[in-house]
Amino acid sequence: MPNLIDDHPARVSMAVAWESVDDRAAGDFWCTLEDRRPGLVPHRDATLFFTALGRLLVGGDDPANRAALLMVLGRAYRHLGLLPHATAIGAALLATVARHVHPLWTPQLATIAERALRRATYAVRRAAGQAGDGRAWWHVQVIAHDRPSPDIAILTVRPWRRLPFQPGQAVPVCTPRLPGHWRWLSPANAPRADGTVELHVRAVPGGTVSHKLVHRVRPGELLWLGPPGDAGLRLDPARADDLLLVAGGTGLAPLRALVEQVAAEPDRRRVTLVVGARTFTDLYDAIALDKLECAHDWLTIVPAFSDDPCAEPAERGDALTIALRYYSGTQEVYVCGPPPMLADARPRLLAAGVAADRIQLPRRWAGGAGGSPVL
Repeated sequence: MPNLIDDHPARVSMAVAWESVDDRAAGDFWCTLEDRRPGLVPHRDATLFFTALGRLLVGGDDPANRAALLMVLGRAYRHLGLLPHATAIGAALLATVARHVHPLWTPQLATIAERALRRATYAVRRAAGQAGDGRAWWHVQVIAHDRPSPDIAILTVRPWRRLPFQPGQAVPVCTPRLPGHWRWLSPANAPRADGTVELHVRAVPGGTVSHKLVHRVRPGELLWLGPPGDAGLRLDPARADDLLLVAGGTGLAPLRALVEQVAAEPDRRRVTLVVGARTFTDLYDAIALDKLECAHDWLTIVPAFSDDPCAEPAERGDALTIALRYYSGTQEVYVCGPPPMLADARPRLLAAGVAADRIQLPRRWAGGAGGSPVL
């Protein structure tokens, strides 16, 4: 999807105006909308809705964030029955922004914003037509925030209402510390009886959301989760082949969830999980992995250390190289990790004789930069 404001100077002007909107604007937007069309948007969701729609209007985001915004807003318009009122919602948004950025709101900027709003509304209508049924977002509370390494956090969150996800899916995540900005993450667990969800996050360079989640968010804070989406890593219910899972970095999260899913199946299959890290100290989830392997005799976990001179000879090398030593010729192969690893995965696996229909890689959202949604 192209930027909603194609002209760069116009996009910059809109971005500057949007950044000057203060925290009171969401409440003002809700009041304006209530005056014009009472009861459309719940008051508790005003900030989430206002910032998501405004962020989409401004444009300029990476494709993954735009895909998340459209999934969240498309589902919201469908679930709340907002499509007949889309024009009124957009008008309330522009009226609110105009009040809060005066005197930046010039006639020229107003024209630019109206054009961008038409495009944004069209995009949301399309997204609503493709969206599934059900809730658009879940409020969740952070109940644990662990830091196994300086740039990685493991967040355990409890939704106020159960999140209907399947292992291997990804969900958009937003923190109120940075409203309007979303990041795709994949739960590291299969659904639990208590509804909790474990999210693994690495603070990547330039990643504003990941930086907040790793370095700023604390237990007791609230987050928003959007609807789960297909990340290309779900198990095919029609197949019960053994699995070879290859993880790099926090790409481990969805693959660990697949292991938990297999553990709940009545018929066991053999699973080999190769976990890549630079050194032993970079293997951030070692305790949980050790517990899993001790609990299941059908599971083999193999570490792969690309730069650790103290590692055993059989564990030295990148994750794909070591994983191919365990390929039996009949396994389904799932790979998840950083972009360079994913770029190499398919050609290397195909060259090693793995059939194309047995290779599962994470989806790149809307062709987005930044690779997998789960990094």
